Parts: sequence; structure tokens; C-alpha cells
Amino acid sequence: MYYTNIMSEYFKVFLLTVLVSQASIFAGSFSTKGQFWASGLTGSDAPVNQSSFESSVGYIPTISVFKGLSNDRLFDVEWAYRVERYYSGDSLFSDSYDNHRAWVRYSSQTIEARLGLQKIAFGPAQVLRSLSWFDTIDLQDPTGQTDGVDAFRLRWFPTNSMALWSWAVRDKDEYFSWGGRAELSTELGEWGLTIHHDPSDSLQLIGQTRAWIDQSHNRIALDFRYDGFVGLWNESAFILSDETEIQMVTVGADYTLPIAGGMLLMAESMYISNSQTDTDQLYTAFMSSIPIGMINQLMFITQVDWEEEHAYHYIRWSATYDRFSLNFIVSNSPKRSAYNIPVQELPKTAAGFGTNLQFMFIYNH
Repeated sequence: MYYTNIMSEYFKVFLLTVLVSQASIFAGSFSTKGQFWASGLTGSDAPVNQSSFESSVGYIPTISVFKGLSNDRLFDVEWAYRVERYYSGDSLFSDSYDNHRAWVRYSSQTIEARLGLQKIAFGPAQVLRSLSWFDTIDLQDPTGQTDGVDAFRLRWFPTNSMALWSWAVRDKDEYFSWGGRAELSTELGEWGLTIHHDPSDSLQLIGQTRAWIDQSHNRIALDFRYDGFVGLWNESAFILSDETEIQMVTVGADYTLPIAGGMLLMAESMYISNSQTDTDQLYTAFMSSIPIGMINQLMFITQVDWEEEHAYHYIRWSATYDRFSLNFIVSNSPKRSAYNIPVQELPKTAAGFGTNLQFMFIYNH
């Protein structure tokens, strides 16, 4: 742990040094953007002694600084800060203030190297994602935001049809894990092979799945996507430790009907097997997205937990303009009493339980 802390401090000093040293070089070569959102939600199954109306407001300002080098090379820096406040009724429930992105990058036609707090995401699955190891992407979140990870990531593109990744990721306990990925594009589809080693023995959730592990472990995964008459994909991941073997398999397909400008239909299933708990889990998701004119869109998502016999339903109408969008959401989930979990261990929020009605305004600049 001592050496890990030292490496962490070196990482911070190095990143700050690069930012300061490049400031004069980048003078005049920068851009700014941001995303603001405000949301109001009412739920039918709020926690005891808590309001059934909840609201939130958030903002992510982003500054990008860049310098073009010779021979199509680029050096750039990005910093984003996330501010978010949650209210239950008229009382502040929680707030958060933290870096959202903070990285430096060197890129050319064949190499991309990025260091800092960044987004790392891969895999073709859309809802039930066996490969959501480093991101929190959620189709049900209108903002489209995802948490980042502190990492160094290197990508090499030896040909137009091949990409090789490698990374080292630092977790919240200051442990470093590492891995890599190979991607190949062929006439038979897009293929990916991923490996990762995590020495941490802290209890952690594997991505956004419902699989937990508290041991040093290795991960190996194969994914595939083919786009033809229908789209087909697969993500298969194996989590291996001295005492545990977890298998996660996602299969999915989509098809676009020639209705209303293209009605997308999608279905996915995920199977999880855990040798330590001797359990098998099966989930299925159905999604439909329908554009209505140039501005409006309807999205329907249903998820089924076959083992627990739970179903989750989500409907969103979005109106998207140049800089802002209006989102009206209706969702229905099992009530708190339907879970075999002590009530005090469930999230202290009305969202995600019973019937919810939500409105979200998003402004991008």
C-alpha cells in the first residue's frame, strides 16, 4: 500500500506539471462546453418519513485545451467538474462536487495515449452489459453521462481493421489493476478479446452486473457484433480467482422496421453463474425506439429478472432541439417489500421503486 500511495502522488504531480507547463503553449487553442440538467420526480413507494417528491440539479462544465503538432499529431488536455444536488421535498438530501474528467492525451494516426480521469468503455451490448467493467453507461439516463476512472490507456492502430489497447487503472482503494484488449474488424463482424488482472481483495461489483467478488482475480472476455439483415452480438466474460469462478454471457439482437422513420427493436439476455454462491441468474431486456418527426422520440424498455420474478418498465418521450431537450419519463418497478433485503439496506430514494413520474430538462452548450 505504501508504494501504491507513492505512485498515486507521483501521478497527481505529473498531471499537474503537464497542465501548468503546457498552459502557455496552448494559449488561444481551447474550447468550452457544458451540460446542465434539472429533474423532478414523484414516486409511489418513498422511504418512510421521506417525501415522495424528489428533485435534482446538476452541471458539468468542460474545458478542452489542444495543440496541433507536426505530421497529424495532437496534444490535448480536458478537465470537467461535476456538481450535483439532490432534494427530498424542500430539504437537501445529498450533494456531490468532484472532478468528472481530468486527462492529458497524445494522439497520432496510429497511437493514442491518455492519462488521467477518463471514460473507458467497450463491448456491443446496450442494456445488459457483461463488459461494463469501467463505466456506468445507462440507456435510461437521458444525460448520457458516465463516471470515469483514473487510468493510463494506450491504443495502437497497426491497420485500419485492428486496434490494440492496454491500460492501468487505479481504484478508490489506491490499488492498480491492468489489462488490455484486441479489436479486429472483418467481413464476418467486429471481434474483441479482453483480459484484465485486479489484485484488490476489497468487495466490489463487477461493472453494472449483480456479481460481487472480494478476491484478487483475473478477467477474460470475448465479444462479437455482426450487422446484417439483423444485428447480432455477444459478450462472454469469465471472472477467475482461487476460490470463485463467475461466468457472464450476454446475447442480443436488433432489427429496424421501416415504420415512422425507422422503429428499432432490440432484445438482450444475460446469464450469470457464480460458483462461490452457487447461484444462477437470468435477465432479459426488450427495447424499442421510435422517432416521431425530426424532434420527438419514444423509447420503451422492459427488463425481467427471471429468478426473482421481477419486471421493470420504462417509457421516455424526448423532444430534442439544438441545445436542449425535454424528457418525460414513466417507470414501474417492484416495491420495496418485494425484495428479500432489509429495508434499511435499500437506497434511500423514491426513484426505482413502485411507479415513478419524472421530468428532466437538459441544456447543452
